[in-house]
Amino acid sequence: MDSEGTQDARGTQAGPVPRPAGPPQVPAAPPRPAHAPGTPPPPDGSAFLAWLRTARPETLPGIWRFGHRPRPEEEPERIPGRQLFSGALIAFLVGWLIWSLLWNGYLGGWWLLPLYAMIPDSWAEPHSFASVVVVYAYYVLVAGVIMVGVGRLGRWSEIWRRYGPPAWRPTPREGPPPAPEEDPAAWPALRAAGAVDAAERLASDARAGLMRDVDHARIARAWQGVRTGRHSLATFTGAVLKDGAAACPHPSGARDLPVRQARHDLLTGQVRLGTTADDPRNPYAYRGAGLALGTDLLGTSMLVVGPAGSGKTGGVVRPVAESLCLQALAGRTAVVVVGAAGAGLGPSDAYDVVIRIGSPDSVYDLDLYGGTADPDEAAAVLAEALVGDLADPHPGSDTRRSTTVLAQLLGPFRAVHGRFPSVPELRQLLDGAPAPLAALRQGLQEAGQESLLRELDARERQMGHPGDVGGILADRVALLDRPAFAGFFDTSGESRPFTLKALDHPVRVRVDLPERGHADASRMLARLVLAQFTASVTVREDRSLFACLVLDDATGVVTPEAVRGIQRLRSANAGVLLTLRTLDDVPRQLRGPLLGATGCRMALSGVTPWDGQDFAEVWGKEWTEARDVTDRQIIAESPAGKAVHALRRAITGKAPTARAVTVRQVERERWSASELAHAVPAGHAVLSLTTVKGEHAPPLLVDLRE
Repeated sequence: MDSEGTQDARGTQAGPVPRPAGPPQVPAAPPRPAHAPGTPPPPDGSAFLAWLRTARPETLPGIWRFGHRPRPEEEPERIPGRQLFSGALIAFLVGWLIWSLLWNGYLGGWWLLPLYAMIPDSWAEPHSFASVVVVYAYYVLVAGVIMVGVGRLGRWSEIWRRYGPPAWRPTPREGPPPAPEEDPAAWPALRAAGAVDAAERLASDARAGLMRDVDHARIARAWQGVRTGRHSLATFTGAVLKDGAAACPHPSGARDLPVRQARHDLLTGQVRLGTTADDPRNPYAYRGAGLALGTDLLGTSMLVVGPAGSGKTGGVVRPVAESLCLQALAGRTAVVVVGAAGAGLGPSDAYDVVIRIGSPDSVYDLDLYGGTADPDEAAAVLAEALVGDLADPHPGSDTRRSTTVLAQLLGPFRAVHGRFPSVPELRQLLDGAPAPLAALRQGLQEAGQESLLRELDARERQMGHPGDVGGILADRVALLDRPAFAGFFDTSGESRPFTLKALDHPVRVRVDLPERGHADASRMLARLVLAQFTASVTVREDRSLFACLVLDDATGVVTPEAVRGIQRLRSANAGVLLTLRTLDDVPRQLRGPLLGATGCRMALSGVTPWDGQDFAEVWGKEWTEARDVTDRQIIAESPAGKAVHALRRAITGKAPTARAVTVRQVERERWSASELAHAVPAGHAVLSLTTVKGEHAPPLLVDLRE
């Protein structure tokens, strides 16, 4: 079976790895929801149409765009409610006093001179109808002028906006549907391109309740392929006319996930994580707004640090993985989620490939060599996995020398056997067992591979040197040469392990690591997946598909080569999401480069002051206004002054003072290490964001529970 760069799983229970949906092959009839006679019909598409027509304004990075209402550009002066009402009451009393003085004549009759100058003499008769109407109209005009003046003085309009009907937020009434050329549910882009029949079919399915958000995103992705020339307009139109909302399906046939736990907006590709706190430390435009992540932010990679139980998996990893799986169903992304077995990374039905390493029930296997046929490439990736974390404490285990040692063995072995060695075979070769090396030499001599014989000779000469890394590599390979992994990493051809070369397709992959009893092997396999991911996505020919690796618990995974690989992902339309319990799990010299390589950084509640110091340094400082208030006690000299001061002290309990305020500009940390360690409430996090276009969002205090 053609797998287009992937390898099928061993056994017969799993289907092939999903391939990209090219020119669709459509069924004979469009899908219709089945319901028995007498049961209520399916709901109409009003909810979907309302979702589709909801405004999504362009906003700052990280703001949940669905239904967002932007705030004013500048923060208005916020007057306390008590002061606002007291000022309004005083202004009203002042206006009433002025009107009483005018009405009773205490201020003279000068304010009536304009009235006498405007009315004719014939209206001057007392008690005439005309004079009464004009006089009272003039009184109302003067009272209105006084009312407007005192209203502005007392800020009555602010009370109306803050506490009146405008603040009650009545439910907006649905207006008439927009015109077809402005209605997203009418597919105006298809109409403009001449595919009117296809647009009508999709609009009809949307009104009938047959279209989901995943369907809309998937068909929009297929239409993007038509615009870029990958598919023809005739093929796209024919598929839509036959299948309607089910056209251009994902290879798995799924149109949604079994269950959703987060809020998603596939029109913008965002997943909502929480709400930005209404805190003075947050910029005014972000306060109270939803906080969301999309591929524009994940494309710069993300690092999440927080202790166990702080919400890394449930509050960040699970929603992001769920969003990427939905977008994979829409043909937009390829996602690989790596974590411990039972970590709560979503049900198995939400993924196309589930690799349970060490479990006899696993249908899929993992290719130890990344699906490559190049011995040098395979050696480089495998060396990073085996000794990447030992490069610093053990100088003899340098990754480059380990790559050389592995290449000296992998090349000759593949030339003789047509495949790479299995785990037991590789362990014997690295240990320098005489029989395997002699058999390998004989095979090379029979094949006339003189250059590879020189590689093998060099390997045998190095085995006797004290600084040889072959023994270290053999010890590391021994971690995988265990009974629990006996059925995995097979290279004999009897099974076809999954390879990350398949990330050219919108595939959903989950890798369960065997942490219980095999912690070192799990960390080594996590490094292997990360190394294979960075090596695969950076050489893709088609980079229109976003690829993301979600690594839950990256302890022992961060190496110098991994940091360099993460730095290259942004230009390859790819990214990684890494979580750590503490930055102490990363070597000291790599913490700064790691924080610099990731564009999005999150510190959850409960981080240590040492971790907070690293975040404070990478977030830098900002200029802020500092107010120094000095209270100076007033000394009275006269007897009357002393009496007044004594009275004030008796009433207030404090001595009379004079306050002096000094305002100056100072440079302070955006978030200090102490604030990150002690001032972040439970269920909250501080998050900074960077988009692939270079737009930045300062550190934001976010409530992950809303």
